[in-house]
Amino acid sequence: MNEFKTSQAGLDREGQSIPKKGIRACLNSAIEWIKPRQDKDGIWCAPLETNCCMEAQWILAMYFIGFDDPKKQKVIQYILDRQREDGSWDVYYGSEQGDINTTLECYFALRISGFDPDDKALVKARKWLLKNKWTENIRVFTKYWLALFGQWPWANTPVLPPEIVFLPKWCPFNIYDFAAWARSTMMPIAILTARRPVKTLPDFLQLDELFPEGRNKVDYRLPRKTQGFFTWENFFLRLDHMLHGYNRVPIKPLRESAIKLILQWLLEHQDEDGAWGGIQPPWIYAIIVMHVEGFALDQVNMSRAIDAFNLHWQVKRGEGIMLQASESPVWDTFLTMIGLMDSGETPGTSPELIKALDYVLSKENRYRGDWAVKLPKNVEPGGWAFQRANNYYPDIDDAAIAILALKKIQRLIPRESARARRVDSAIRRAVSWMLNLQSKNGGWAAFDKDNTRALVTKIPFCDFGEVLDPPSVDVTAHVIESLVACGYSRNHPAIARAIEFIYSEQEDDGSWFGRWGVNYIYGTSAVLIALMAVGDSADSARIKNAVEWILSKQNHDGGWGESIASYMEPKYSGTGIPSTASQTAWSIMALVAVGDPSLKDAVRRGCEFLISTQKDGTWDEPYYTGTGFPGYGLGAKVDLRAGKALPQGKELARGFMLNYNYYRHYFPIMALARAEKFLEAEAAEEF
Repeated sequence: MNEFKTSQAGLDREGQSIPKKGIRACLNSAIEWIKPRQDKDGIWCAPLETNCCMEAQWILAMYFIGFDDPKKQKVIQYILDRQREDGSWDVYYGSEQGDINTTLECYFALRISGFDPDDKALVKARKWLLKNKWTENIRVFTKYWLALFGQWPWANTPVLPPEIVFLPKWCPFNIYDFAAWARSTMMPIAILTARRPVKTLPDFLQLDELFPEGRNKVDYRLPRKTQGFFTWENFFLRLDHMLHGYNRVPIKPLRESAIKLILQWLLEHQDEDGAWGGIQPPWIYAIIVMHVEGFALDQVNMSRAIDAFNLHWQVKRGEGIMLQASESPVWDTFLTMIGLMDSGETPGTSPELIKALDYVLSKENRYRGDWAVKLPKNVEPGGWAFQRANNYYPDIDDAAIAILALKKIQRLIPRESARARRVDSAIRRAVSWMLNLQSKNGGWAAFDKDNTRALVTKIPFCDFGEVLDPPSVDVTAHVIESLVACGYSRNHPAIARAIEFIYSEQEDDGSWFGRWGVNYIYGTSAVLIALMAVGDSADSARIKNAVEWILSKQNHDGGWGESIASYMEPKYSGTGIPSTASQTAWSIMALVAVGDPSLKDAVRRGCEFLISTQKDGTWDEPYYTGTGFPGYGLGAKVDLRAGKALPQGKELARGFMLNYNYYRHYFPIMALARAEKFLEAEAAEEF
């Protein structure tokens, strides 16, 4: 039963009038809203919201290295503004409960900033932490933060031996067996678990109040798995115990060489904006490592890293400052370009398109990044990264969306112009690069090829997020769609294999899992658009089942809304929150792609929802509809229906969720523009 079939206030189609505004008027308002928000360099880029671990860890890191950050008070204000009524902090907007790790890290950041334990905010947080038995439930990363300040024993945190850097690529547990984001984070952490540094806190900053029964009453040991003595998990726990013993040995022949090699790797991988991989975790840990290894605050790598948050990564929020976990200028710009062109805009009517084109062409990735380690040396670099400065980790999803945008604009610019030649060359390189990254099972992952060695997820370190990057149906669907736009047919071997992979992943109810967007609505929409583009029939059982699933999830207000809780509880699949603009847009685009005239009523109702909820040219969407990590560990879908237990609930303590603040805008533009054509004359009239 869909708990949100009852429409929300102001959106009710029963008893509330729908505004008399047509699709074209709504589109024009949206277009006029987005155009002036283009930056002077040609990009569109909205803030990327996550959770307050970002701000808390920044405060802790700056204290550790002794840097007096002038924006600290505003960062603190943002943390305070995000505290829930029950005293906790959560992973995503609308979560039914707080998260133990985010709450502990926020609490620690406030304490280390001088907040008294009797401060109202801390009293509420502390009661929540103690009630939820924080010492038994925090993740490894949170333990590392406590250990850095002597609040948790380093001896009871997982070891990542720096010597891992010596393992060849054919050997299990070499660094390239881990996902790109995990790899870049593991490198600095390996040094930290070897050095085990401690910043001694004065007595008044000690967290004694979080240990009401005394610190000696806490069981600091890593939890032993209960499914039997002879398991990989328990084997690695025993191995971790041995590695701690090795850490205590005075003579370790390869240790310093390994640390030196990792430092070299880190410095080589630092991007021009001072960060690493375009994401917060490796960046924040690299800052700490450079400090531990003796880098002065004004040393060039260190100073660039500290200054990076002052470039593009801080965002004003009310009276506070939010620190982003990443940024999405390339992604946002390509998708905005597609939306504008879908709605009929050209470089003549929207010169912003040419500015955006020049920017994205300048950001084509021409580096042999980590993706090249397991590929033949003759594979030419191509594609795009998600962020404005990320040389080593272009991603396949961005490349696919880029091709779709570039193919559209290619038809709108002079064919013999220098720009057209650059577009053609960039597309050619991106297609070749993507084809070389297809995995053995026929799908495409985000960053790497065949990054699927599940054994690496068994080590104690891997109790958060995802450490593998296996193929997903949403990325694969985007690749298929982009290849079709380039003239490839379903008979091409790469596409044929990709289709079989997608077919094999369809759920019994007709939907598809969404790895990088929430969730089944995202996955199902991406797949339907791709399968119809490649020539599947609307009459096929697979397509019909998927369409029926989407129709069954439409709310009374005409929209669609799916909760992040669907990653943990199957009953929330396709439902669980009020309708959102982005998820409604994905559903409309999927139905339009199928093209069956019988779907016009559902499409029309979806458009009515978008029209009636547009405000000042855009849409309000506090819900997170982007996915970083579902928290499964494997990076792939886990069959929760089979009763497989995971150490998290609907709060997604192991997960990492995202609010792309332009998803609410460019996806509705695409959906309305495509619906306008689908509904033909009807859509051009006022409802």
